Order: sequence, then structure tokens, then C-alpha cells
Amino acid sequence: MSSDDELAERLRDGDEKALRAAYDRHGAAVLYLAQRLLGNRADAEDVTQVTFVAAWTGRDSFDPQRGTMLGWLLGIARRKAVDRMRSAARDDRVTETVRAQLAPPDERETPERIVDRLVVADELGRLPDEQRRTLELAFYDDLTHPQIAAVTGLPLGTVKSHIRRGMANLRRRWEVDGAAFGSRSAGPSRAL
Repeated sequence: MSSDDELAERLRDGDEKALRAAYDRHGAAVLYLAQRLLGNRADAEDVTQVTFVAAWTGRDSFDPQRGTMLGWLLGIARRKAVDRMRSAARDDRVTETVRAQLAPPDERETPERIVDRLVVADELGRLPDEQRRTLELAFYDDLTHPQIAAVTGLPLGTVKSHIRRGMANLRRRWEVDGAAFGSRSAGPSRAL
């Protein structure tokens, strides 16, 4: 293949071998640009691949009168790299938002929160051992019902029953003791 013009014409005609030839000829330059923009070899390799896929699907848009094939490919690569950076920034913002919502608040221990913890701890202490253990695994260790069954060796149905009964006991106690302190939720919170 002698020129980019001939290569571009074959690419526009749907010749898959022309795409391979374009990659062999210009892939290193595309990768270099992507790596300079992103600063990460793995992301740059992904952008290079996406660039050539986009070149293949948009091959009709290449016009040799407007520029070279290399310039066209680098333009695609630049847009794909910018898209990757924007996506990463969005992901970072979402992660920070979720992290901020899950983080415990930096508030002082109020007397109400201390009483809440004592009520829950007292009621947990009154539960049968297996029931208390399943609730502790569910709330303090954040295990799922199947995970609790695996850890304790109890059947899954028993685990679910222990959690349901334990929660009912805690709810009853919470409603009785909570009446003096105003409206409270009817169950333990993960912040305990």
C-alpha cells in the first residue's frame, strides 16, 4: 500500500485489511497521543482500540480533501481520550458523593444516641445466643443471609427467622423506650 489516500479509499470501501494496515501504520502515533493525554498506558491502549473501532464505523466521514488519515485518526483519539477523562471525573464525583453519604457524621455523641446504643446493646444481650449472633453478623459485619448461614452453619431459613424475630424484639423495645424521647425509627441503624 503506497499512500494514505489509497488506504483511505480501501477503508471507505469496507476493506477490513485496510483497517489493519491503518492500525499498523498509525497505531503507535494514536497510542502515543492517548498516553500523553491520559498518563496511563492501560487507558491509552483502550482509547487506541476505541479510536480504530470508531474509524471503522465512521469510515465514510473521512475526507482526504480536509486532511490526512493520521490527522483524522488523531482527532478521533483526542475526542475519545477527552471522553475517557470526563467519564473518570464523573466516576470520581459519584464515588466521593457515595463515600460522603456512607461516612458516619462527625457529630458529638448526644445523650439520645448514647441511650439508643445502650437500649440496642441491652436488648441484644437478652436475645438467645444464635439470634444475637445472626443480628450482629448482619448489622455489624454487614453479611448477607447466605453469608451468615455459611459462617454459623445454620440453615438459611433459620438465619432469616432469627433475624426477623430479633428485629421484632428490638423494634418492640425501641418503641417502648423511645416513646420518652420522641419519634424514632423502629429498628437499629447501621451507625450503632
